[in-house]
Amino acid sequence: MAERNDSMSDKAEDRRDSPRVPMRLKVRREGSSGDFEQHEGDLSLGGCAWQGSGWEQGTRVEVRFRLPILPDEVEAKGEVLQAAPGANGPAARVRFVDLPVESELAIARHLDDVQSGTARS
Repeated sequence: MAERNDSMSDKAEDRRDSPRVPMRLKVRREGSSGDFEQHEGDLSLGGCAWQGSGWEQGTRVEVRFRLPILPDEVEAKGEVLQAAPGANGPAARVRFVDLPVESELAIARHLDDVQSGTARS
């Protein structure tokens, strides 16, 4: 079990195990036949976040995004953990659920590439 040191913040976002990287996301309510809304946000291994459409906590969503290491969009399902007012309007934080292993590995590889400065555009 990890020990907590005194310099750690109590904020959940400061305790993240995975870095966040900027990402253009397409989102919509799960099961909707409507168009995806495009948002600038961020991606981490366990989920994503974006400004706009701050849906209520517990809302199930579909998220799509492109990774330079894959030929097709990643399609993920998630659950809104938090929807709150942000500096630029409503913001949503989402936890991925039932993410296929291949997608999770591709996200991890992309995050590593971005952190090391070797990410392709």
